[in-house]
Amino acid sequence: MQLIRCPWCGPREETEFHYGGQAEVAYPARPADLSDQEWAEFVFYRDNPKGPFAERWSHATGCRKWFNAVRDTRSYAFLATYRIGEPRPEVTA
Repeated sequence: MQLIRCPWCGPREETEFHYGGQAEVAYPARPADLSDQEWAEFVFYRDNPKGPFAERWSHATGCRKWFNAVRDTRSYAFLATYRIGEPRPEVTA
């Protein structure tokens, strides 16, 4: 069992959390103006790097707050967690 550090509650078991997709993806300013192709790209196209990747997570069975995490996609290890709106911390894999 892996521990994930919630920025509000501290370390908790990973079963308490739900993945929410890539972090820091800006919602379109005028979504009604997007073509079907542009909307599909916004909804479905995400980065898929090998290494550190910023993701959005929810502490679903704890405080129920959303936060960002940097996770190494090669090892699944969490390198950092931070509150939404805070700057992304510098990490090394």
